[in-house]
Amino acid sequence: QVQLVESGGGLVQPGGSLRLSCAASGSIFSINAMGWYRQAPGKQRELVARITSSGSTNYADSVKGRFTISRDNAKNTMYLQMNSLKPEDTAVYYCKAEGPPWSGNYWGQGTQVAVSS
Repeated sequence: QVQLVESGGGLVQPGGSLRLSCAASGSIFSINAMGWYRQAPGKQRELVARITSSGSTNYADSVKGRFTISRDNAKNTMYLQMNSLKPEDTAVYYCKAEGPPWSGNYWGQGTQVAVSS
């Protein structure tokens, strides 16, 4: 059992920055990889960024060079640093933790990011 709590969303102007946080608790030792997903109105949920236990990362093409995913194992927290935000980044952002095959994945409650002037 893993619990994920997200924070850091809000309203920013285009070109601004936000840092999202995802704090994990429970059976955190079972987490292998973690990622950020987002879902905009009328669109499917999509992968934004993912980081493995070894530190390997991958990003959606739309956010490469602007977003950075990281993990602080001492704090059991994952971050998404978002720079040069665009209106098309507006979405609900979800944290996901990947557990072993017998337990599956865990999702946070989502945090809203709005980019507008």
